[in-house]
Amino acid sequence: MANKELLHIKSISEYHQRMGLPKPEHTLISVVDYGELRHPDKSVRPPNLMFDFYSISLKKGISGKMKYGQQQYDFDEGVMFFIAPGQVFGVIPTEEPKKKRSGWILHVHPDFLWGTPLAKKISQYEYFNYSVNEALFLSDKEEMAINGMVRDIQQEYHSNIDRFSQDIIIAQLELLLTYAERFYNRQFITRKITNHKILDRLEDTLSDYFNNGNLAEKGLPTVQYIAETLNVSPGYLSGLLKTLTGQSTQQFIHDKLLEKAKEKLSTTDLSVSEIAYALGFEHPQSFSKLFKTKTKLSPLEFRASFN
Repeated sequence: MANKELLHIKSISEYHQRMGLPKPEHTLISVVDYGELRHPDKSVRPPNLMFDFYSISLKKGISGKMKYGQQQYDFDEGVMFFIAPGQVFGVIPTEEPKKKRSGWILHVHPDFLWGTPLAKKISQYEYFNYSVNEALFLSDKEEMAINGMVRDIQQEYHSNIDRFSQDIIIAQLELLLTYAERFYNRQFITRKITNHKILDRLEDTLSDYFNNGNLAEKGLPTVQYIAETLNVSPGYLSGLLKTLTGQSTQQFIHDKLLEKAKEKLSTTDLSVSEIAYALGFEHPQSFSKLFKTKTKLSPLEFRASFN
């Protein structure tokens, strides 16, 4: 993505103009029929995009596949994407669509949220941090529910604007985001094959890191490092691990570290200090404290249990 031209779209009105759409009825919020968009010439390499506003979309009928992290996603079913201001993304259909494109795109400018609780709360919905790492797949029933909420938002800003309009739209938008959060949580559970592949890759990543001498040289891997290696966001990885293992990413890393520590304590004659340094601890006392907190035994007590 980094080598491609970047098109920075600063307002919803500019978006409408560039996409060949009529001027938006409201400059800070707009629902666009995806099927009515002017799609780029496939012979021209499309630029990456960056918006100064939130974009929530449900798209169907896009040809080919798109890569999200290390996974490939089809667009034959209802797929939602959440993009926050300042995120860079790109879409490149690979062939003529097999069926008519459909869906919608809801754009919301941060100024529309100003002065409401949602202005601060919206950043707490972790799926806006997923960027292009994980789309939300909807069942038919979920898709119908989401489509109904978006229609309600559209009808409200199409109506005569009065002093209640913003409060009503904000409430409808918050309902939409809350349902999306519920559906994402369901996805952690139902997409078991994909999720367990990420867990397998996490195990492999930590094993490689621990076995290649990185601990002594670089210290414990950070959550950010692990997430970037797996091409997922820290928030997504944390949510996934909480669902599958009941642990945070940091707890998971510590448990793998303790497995390595137990291996060294039980199979080598290295001193506790030598093991601590080999595992990336600057001070052996810190290692001993963590070990005892997790196992209820000091490193020496653990080693003695094998004699």
